[in-house]
Amino acid sequence: MTAEKSRAKAVGRPPHLSLDAIIAAAEHILRTEGAGKLSMRRLANELDSAPMALYYHVRNKDELLLLLMEAQARRIPRPELPEDPRERLISVSIMLYELLADRLWIVQVVAGGDLIAPSALWFVEEMIGATEDYGHTPEHAVYIYRTIWFAIVGDLIIRANGNQRRGRATGPTYEDQVVAGLLSGTHPRLAAVADRWAELNSRDTHRQGLTAIIDGLLRSEETVEGR
Repeated sequence: MTAEKSRAKAVGRPPHLSLDAIIAAAEHILRTEGAGKLSMRRLANELDSAPMALYYHVRNKDELLLLLMEAQARRIPRPELPEDPRERLISVSIMLYELLADRLWIVQVVAGGDLIAPSALWFVEEMIGATEDYGHTPEHAVYIYRTIWFAIVGDLIIRANGNQRRGRATGPTYEDQVVAGLLSGTHPRLAAVADRWAELNSRDTHRQGLTAIIDGLLRSEETVEGR
């Protein structure tokens, strides 16, 4: 399914609604409340309209999400990338992470199904291309891309959920309390950092982490020639 085709105006379409207004309202809900709160009924309430009126413009929620992701993808400028394959792969991966970190609703959407914005596929093309230019086969390049993608999505979901829990907590989180209560006799390594666990666990190390993951993956196939 793609969001490329424009939809012709239907007879009886309410004059005060437009596809642009629907997309803008849906983006507001996603930005302020998250993907889990977006529904056709919630969107209709935001637009002071009836849910059925929305279906003159979009067939269902999946098509709406595709339109939203495509609109976001088209706004992303394509930067000049390094010539060196390793540097190019690191640069694109970090850019993808940081763009998604500012649009966590996209992570929630793509993690829950097979929806994808065609205009965002240049990220995948660049990542696979950089890996092949490094010397890997197309098959192994796809494996490396998928591993990086899973690392990005997993990190963002865990970080977002952790931030939400800490935002709701009136004191230390359950995890922090458990680590603080560990004994040096049974968990000496954890006990040694228990008083700094919350601070260490909340550090933003995505750039260092992605670089380390990519370096390991690029060296992961013995058949890479010339390396």
